[in-house]
Order: sequence, then C-alpha cells, then structure tokens
Amino acid sequence: MENKQTYTISIYTENNVGLLNRISSIFQRRHINIESVNVSKSEIKSVSRFTLLVKLTEDQVKKILGQIERQVEVIKAYYHKDEETIYQESCLFKLSTDLLTDNDEIQKVINDSKSRVININKDFFVLEKSGSKEELEELYHTLDKHGIMQFVRSGRIAITKTAMPVSQMLKTWQ
Repeated sequence: MENKQTYTISIYTENNVGLLNRISSIFQRRHINIESVNVSKSEIKSVSRFTLLVKLTEDQVKKILGQIERQVEVIKAYYHKDEETIYQESCLFKLSTDLLTDNDEIQKVINDSKSRVININKDFFVLEKSGSKEELEELYHTLDKHGIMQFVRSGRIAITKTAMPVSQMLKTWQ
C-alpha cells in the first residue's frame, strides 16, 4: 500500500464565482482534508492560482487532479512534492504591549525567531513571521506562554524549483 505524503497542488483557473466550492467538494466527497488553501493572482493576467496542501498517495492526487481539470474554468492543475517546491507560510500575532516593556525575553524571542513588529500602540503590538509550518508552530508555542491575544496563519504559498510549462501555455491563452 502506497504511503500518504504531502503534496502542493497548483491549479490555474479563470476567476469565477463558486469555483472554490466546486474544487473543495471534490475533496469532501472523498473525505480528504485540505491542510491549507491560498488563492491569488498568477503570473498571467486574468488567471488565478489556487495553492492547496494535501496529504494523499500519488495515485489519489493524480485522480483528483483529473477531476479538478474537468471543471470548465480550470486551465491546468499540477501537483508537486515538498522537495520540488520552495514554500512559506506567514502568520500574525497580536500581543499585549506590556510584554515589550516588561519582559526582556520577548525581545530575544522576536530577534531569535527572525520575526518583526509591524504595528505597535499602547494596548497591543502585532508580530509578523514568515517561514515553514514548523517555525511558525515553534514561535506560537513560545508566545502562547505569554498570552496571545489573536493569531492568524496563511495557507502555504509555493513556487516550483523548475519551470512551470503552464506559463508559456497561458501566454497564448490570453
């Protein structure tokens, strides 16, 4: 039996209402969890890119991509293993400003984690960190001891280490 592993799925699409719902229902019908999802512009004007993170077998991911590509608005879908991509996640922490003034350890945590303060006022400050899921989790657990007021993390964003043939194909598509 094939082992499940993490795959980054990139889906290039027209930007139409309801497509995210139809794509997620493909996974839902098979009881497959989407670990993260990100939708943004792509390198091609008027084309969106969905980036999904899933844990599947390679056979499962191939079957799902076939179903995704049958959606009218989908131009092309690809899957990649972690070692074939460069990827990051980002997060924001809202913490009490008192931690900056009353706790020397917080300044060390900020510096050691290579995070940065992006907003500060009398009641709270906002800390931003980009990195791997593991780096973000580690920072979360460190800051949780001091009281996190709010936390949010993005889905994975990724680019491939090799050229994506879709870029050339899409230039003629416009």
